Amino acid sequence: MAFHWESFVFAIIAFLALYFLLNKYAFGPLFGIMEKRREQVQNQIQSAEQNRAEAAKLLEEQKKAIQDARKEAYELIEQARTTSVRQADEIIQQAKDEAVRIKNDAMKDIESEKNKAIVALRSQVSALSVLIASKIIEKQLDEKSQHELIDQYLKEVGGNV
Repeated sequence: MAFHWESFVFAIIAFLALYFLLNKYAFGPLFGIMEKRREQVQNQIQSAEQNRAEAAKLLEEQKKAIQDARKEAYELIEQARTTSVRQADEIIQQAKDEAVRIKNDAMKDIESEKNKAIVALRSQVSALSVLIASKIIEKQLDEKSQHELIDQYLKEVGGNV
């Protein structure tokens, strides 16, 4: 086989011409498209990272908000429980105070009625004593008759009282 340098030069010239044409019309736009695609993929990766970071941040905020809401709900429940216990104690104390007041009023009323009854009884006893004395004076009776008369008047008084 013989080496033909003209074929070799012609092949190199054809190769360089083909390379120049491909570089101008095919490789340039192809590398441009590939570069755009690389930039697009890079942007999508950055966007995904930002979205992931934002999602993680939002998740943490939501966890914190839920924790704060639970804490606030617990505080509200405790506050309501404390308030209800305090109100119950106040109601019980008011009821006790009212019971003591009613008892004291009743005791005063009882004492007043007792005093009125004693006064009325004394006046009745006085009246009966005078009546008995006048009856005894009217009749000068012997001792047995006096006892019978007194028993009779006591029965009458016992029936009226």
